[in-house]
This record gives sequence, C-alpha cells and structure tokens, in this order.
Amino acid sequence: MLYSQTIFMKRISKTLFAAICLAAIACSPKKSEPIDSVKLLINNEDQLTQVIIYDVFTPPVASRIYVYSSIAAYEALRFSKANTTSIAEKLNGFGKMPQPDSTKKYDFNLAASEAFFKVTRNVKVFSVDSLTAYENKIHENFKQQLDEATYQASVAFGDTIAAVVLKRAKNDGYFKSRGKAKYLGSEEPGKWRPTPPDYADGVEWCWNTMQPMVLDSASQFKPIPPPKYDLKPGSVYSGMLKEVYDITTHLTEEQKTIARYWDDNPFVIEHAGHMMFGNKKITPGGHWIGIASQIIEQEKADPVKAAQTFAITSIALYDAFISCWDEKYRSSYVRPVTVIKESIDKNWMPFLQTPPFPEYTSGHSTITASAATVLTKLYRDNLSFTDSSDYHYIGMKRNFTSLHAAAAECSISRVYGGIHYMLSVNTGAEAGKKVGGLVVKKLLE
Repeated sequence: MLYSQTIFMKRISKTLFAAICLAAIACSPKKSEPIDSVKLLINNEDQLTQVIIYDVFTPPVASRIYVYSSIAAYEALRFSKANTTSIAEKLNGFGKMPQPDSTKKYDFNLAASEAFFKVTRNVKVFSVDSLTAYENKIHENFKQQLDEATYQASVAFGDTIAAVVLKRAKNDGYFKSRGKAKYLGSEEPGKWRPTPPDYADGVEWCWNTMQPMVLDSASQFKPIPPPKYDLKPGSVYSGMLKEVYDITTHLTEEQKTIARYWDDNPFVIEHAGHMMFGNKKITPGGHWIGIASQIIEQEKADPVKAAQTFAITSIALYDAFISCWDEKYRSSYVRPVTVIKESIDKNWMPFLQTPPFPEYTSGHSTITASAATVLTKLYRDNLSFTDSSDYHYIGMKRNFTSLHAAAAECSISRVYGGIHYMLSVNTGAEAGKKVGGLVVKKLLE
C-alpha cells in the first residue's frame, strides 16, 4: 500500500511539474521573430512619410527631413558590412563621422533606427506620439533579440551618429529662414503673384540660402532665363501660354490620370459651395522615397545597399529643391492661371490646383530627374517597375519601363495639370539631371 501511494505521489509530482513548466512557457514573453533589416529600413521611411503627410510640411522642408534622417541611418548601418565608406564625409559640412568601439558588440540595425528617429525628432516633426508608439515596438523587438550590453551600446552609437548629423542640420540655414517676411510677389506684368483659389503667399522663398549637400552653391546649375513676358501674337511667351491653354482644354482621360497621379500637392484646399476642407497627400519627394522603397524590394538589395539608396536618393532630392528654388525666386515668373484668366478665358482653371510659388522652373521636373538619375546609377537602365507608393493615398498604381520614363511622365504631368509651361518642365528636367549627375560623380564613382 505504501509503495503504490509513493508511485502515485511521484506521478502527481511529475504531472504538476509539467503543468507548471507549460504555464511558465505560456506566460513568458513570446520570442520575437528575427528582424528583417531591409524591411525595417523601408518601414522606418514609410513611418516618416506618414508623419510628414500628417504634419503638412512643404516639399522642400520634407526633403530636408528625409535627407538628414536617411544619412544618419546609413552612417550607422554601414558598419555591418566590411569596407563600406561614409557618405556624410563626402558631403558639405559634415566632417569626420563617429566610429564604433572595437571592444563593444553592436547591432547596427538598432543603431540605424535609433539614429534615424533621433534625427527625425530633432529636425523637426510635430507628431511625436505616433513616432513614439512605433519606436517602442522596435525597441521591444530588439530587447528580446539582444543582450543588455549589446542593446545599450547600439542605442548609444545611434545617438552618437545622430548628434553629428544634427550638428550639421543646426547650421544649414534652416532656422534662420523661419523668421523671414512673407513673399507676396509683384503686380509687375509677367511676375508671380498669389494664385487662385486661395492666393497664398510664396512658399520657402529663401530656400536657396540652405547649405547644399553636394552642390557648390544653389546657382551652380543656373538655367537660362525664361522668355520675356510678351502677350503680342507671335511672341515666344504668347506661344507658350497658348500651348498650355490648348492642351488643358482638350485633355484626354489618360492625360487627366497622369496629372492626378503625379500631383503630390501636400495640402490641397477643396471648395464646395461655402464649405472648404484640406486634402493631405504625399509630397513629390516622398513619392520618390516610396519608389526607392519599391526598387529596393524588387531588386533584393542587401541592408547596406538599401540604406545607401535612401540616403543618396534623398540627397539628390534635397539639392534639386535648393537648385530649383534658387531659380524660382530669381525669375519669379508668372503662372499660367494668372495670365490665361486675365487675357484669354476668365472662366478657365487649371486641372490641378496651382501650388503657391513662382513658375520657372518646374520643381517636380527637377527633383524627379535628379532622383531618377541616381537610382538608375545605383541599379540599372531600363529597370521596369510598378509604382504603388501613392496607392494608400490616391488608390492608383502605374507601370513604367524605366526610372527615367517615370520621371519624364511626372514632368509632363505638370503641363497637363495646367500649372507649368512646356519650357519650364523641360528646363527643370535638364537641371535635375545635372544635379543628379553631380551626386553620382561625388558619391558613386
């Protein structure tokens, strides 16, 4: 009897022990999945895009946020791959970048995310609550993957990278530009003045005072001046104006689709009777950061190549904005809507809402040609892809046979939209290729 009781008690003890072990396993934190480095980079950029859309930054300012954040991520992540050189050290105003401590162990994916968002917060964005929630998830994931010493060293290294990047950002001219007077244009014939429907003042009129990344100066690729304003029949200007009017009054459905697809106006004011509401959308630079994400995934880029892609694309966008805005406010050229309504057809309105800054040259044409030039160099010519980067915002996708084909369609879309003359998009595209070519020469050759 005693023997059978002992056996029974042993069986009970084993059963209880197994139950306790199972309960402990069930209640313990679930081990997170291994971190996909490339997806993390892409998701970080997408999170930044969402914040930029929500906070309604102007396109030039958005490009500044992308460039500093993306450079910081690359400078931290590059140490995960041997013999990978610094990008920042080749740029204007950075100097020597920090190096990891050889006596410590790091996870450079964590360091890159830390650097990226530390810079993002401080250059600055406003919607920090959504960033905090997103970052907390990232950190919890890494905490489950890493020992405490590696985790702390990685975060500290990311912060060190961010501090150097932010030092450059602090002295790039941005904060000095914030207190400038409004730019209201001129009533002089042929000069820009605020346009309907909201007649807003000129956006970022002193952006040419920003310190470029690779350009020697904002005017390094100064385009030829636009034609003299002259409404006489047969003049160059009157021909340009009539071309816009004729195209926009006979738009095909495909041309309307192209115009809508590339609009990328971050804040369009919609009017319906006495009601007015804002419609937030992706910026033109954000659209090309999205295209870069798709190319990275499609071409199966490794993590360092992915970080390099974001950094160099954002540099091409940033300097292209500086170059373009330099000419915009030098020539301060009148928009088609102003002259067409006054001299041809008072009831005419462009298919797209005219953005609030001077016409010459086209910003879209300049920045997209610049981005397409560097992405083509990073990957290859005739790279076919489907662009769905704007799908969440406008529900549209488009197929392209190359990056330059996408840039060319974006450029002509501004004429279809009725907001640019043909000369302005062509001249802008040429300037953008020059900016992109300089980025390639300094960073990729």
